[in-house]
Amino acid sequence: MKTQIVKVPLMGQGNSDDDEALGRWAMPNDLSTWEVSSTSSPVLDPLRSAAARLRNTDIPVAFPTETVYGLGADATRSAAVRGIYTAKGRPSDNPLIVHVCDLDMLRGLLPPSPNPSQDSIPTIYHPLIARFWPGPLTILLPLPSPSPLAPEVTAGLSTFGVRMPASALARTLIRLANAPLAAPSANASTRPSPTAAAHVRDDLDGRIELVVDGGSCAVGVESTVVDGLCSPPAVLRPGGVSLEELRRCPGWEGVEKGYRDRAEVGKEAPRAPGMKYKHYSPRARVVLYEASSGEGGVAKGDLEGVGEGKTVAVIRTGRWSERGCVEGYGVVLKPLAGGAEEGMELDIKQGELTDEAGKQAAKFLDVDLVGDVKGVAHGLFAALRELDRLGADVIFVEGVDDGHDIAAAVMNRLRKAASDIRA
Repeated sequence: MKTQIVKVPLMGQGNSDDDEALGRWAMPNDLSTWEVSSTSSPVLDPLRSAAARLRNTDIPVAFPTETVYGLGADATRSAAVRGIYTAKGRPSDNPLIVHVCDLDMLRGLLPPSPNPSQDSIPTIYHPLIARFWPGPLTILLPLPSPSPLAPEVTAGLSTFGVRMPASALARTLIRLANAPLAAPSANASTRPSPTAAAHVRDDLDGRIELVVDGGSCAVGVESTVVDGLCSPPAVLRPGGVSLEELRRCPGWEGVEKGYRDRAEVGKEAPRAPGMKYKHYSPRARVVLYEASSGEGGVAKGDLEGVGEGKTVAVIRTGRWSERGCVEGYGVVLKPLAGGAEEGMELDIKQGELTDEAGKQAAKFLDVDLVGDVKGVAHGLFAALRELDRLGADVIFVEGVDDGHDIAAAVMNRLRKAASDIRA
């Protein structure tokens, strides 16, 4: 099986004339019905082809969302959903998130309310849907019996996770497929999540047939997963919507953190994706320095065993300086020859670490993600993947303060990727 990457010349973010070819809400300010605006437009041909594959085959299709690239299959067909687990090498007890294009599609997955005037979507979620959908937020809903969803989607749980992506490209693909799509990140299991089509190809080449290339993802980390069916409500996975933002919504003032930053190993199935197994890991060893670990950078002792011929990499996020980020060593840097891989959009320099005598101690790679935390989130997975590609043996990462905004999601991913953590 050969994997084909097909570029779609639009992203649906209001930046091109082609955006009109994408879908739109049938009624202003209403998420109920998503309609494809121009079914005859040739710019939609790649999405029509992808949708036909989703309807008629059991091989998943990779496509971009605003968070990361997803690996999609018809969530109502068991054979199609099993194709996701096979392509990713994903454990079968790790549930999948369902993606819908509008609220009508979501309501079709729920039992009708016994009261005709009452919405079948639980009231607790109405403020979140109004505030954050479409967007990077997944809600847990009770699984009806019988359920239109394939049992493989929920991995034996009595609930299912669902979201409406902000990407108009993704919503249009779902509408053209005319089915809700189960879509975890389009990477091999445990690898860093893909934020560009090249990342998908690197992991899944030969395992799937098609990657829809819509450019790099805007957010860079997966959706926040929340459970409003328990009291108090809980965040099961941090992501593109922060705890503080949730607490500003009626009924969610007391929402609590319901996840750990390390894999929750046990016999029970995880309540949400990303809770049980190690995730987001490059091949290189990752050493994470917490934001409270000091200002200096990598401790000299952490380089023991990393000698000449090895490659040391550093990801800086704000406090560490370019040339003083490794204690006791000199740093000689120049721009990376040839630049980063296409689509990576990273500031990478290469050079060497030198000891007190000026002798090369190791090859060196420096990634500068310095800026606001959203920029760190956007570049994190791409940086881990690119440093892997460039042959890093060990990657030292400067952590960020996770007390606010999307930083909690960044640190959650880094703690799951790290082999060692320096407090």
